[in-house]
Order: sequence, then structure tokens, then C-alpha cells
Amino acid sequence: MTIHKKGLAHWEGGIKDGTGTISTESGALTRQPYGFNTRFEDKAGTNPEELIGAAHAACFSMALSLMLGNEGYVAKSIDTTADVSLDKDGEGFSITKVALTSHVILPGIEDAVFNDIINQAKAGCPVSKLLNANITLDYQLNK
Repeated sequence: MTIHKKGLAHWEGGIKDGTGTISTESGALTRQPYGFNTRFEDKAGTNPEELIGAAHAACFSMALSLMLGNEGYVAKSIDTTADVSLDKDGEGFSITKVALTSHVILPGIEDAVFNDIINQAKAGCPVSKLLNANITLDYQLNK
């Protein structure tokens, strides 16, 4: 079974003075602005790195929930942040690192069992598999 999801982007103008909008097929994002200034100058709007971060955090949290469920556990909550690093790479840029930080509330699980499951989730998340970057994981388990 193959699932298809679409993201759409529109761009007008040059790299520094141009502007664009992004949208998602679902309508969750509709013509959200992006551009050089939102990517490199912290102006209002979005950028590819924060969207990748949001997607990675969501994917990892869902993968962890699935893998915990497969072992009979249900977390009270999973809160994950993905800090995406964009670095100069020759004449261009590369996403070099994603630092995942997850705070999980899950009573009744042994630390060793949780450690194994959360690391499987990091490796098994489809977005993790997609990225050609160093992916680190820091987590806090509250029981």
C-alpha cells in the first residue's frame, strides 16, 4: 500500500527579493509565506527547516506511540521537538543535523525497555529514514 500526500509551493522573484507561499493538500497550511527573510532573517512566515522539524517531531512521536503500543504500553503524553541545523556547504547549504528532544510521560515501564523502544522509534521513523543528516536523540521519561 502506498500513501501519497502533497505539499505545494509557489515562488516569484529572485532569491533575496522574491517571495513564496506553501500549502498542503489537506488545507492545514494555505498560502503560508516563506522566503529568504523567513529562512535567514527570522521574519514572519515559515521555512523548509521548521517544516521538516515539525514533520520529524510528529513522525517520531507517532512511531514511538506505535512501538510502545506494540509492547502493550500507552504513553500519557509524548512531546517532541526537532531542532534542524542548516549549515553552509560549499556554495550551498545542507541540513546536517536534527536534534530530537522528547519528553514522555509513561508510568509502569522499565528504563531499559523504554530505552530500547525509543531508540527503535528514532531509527524506524519514516522521516528519520529520509533525512541524510546526523540525528541525535535526548529524552526524559517521567513515570
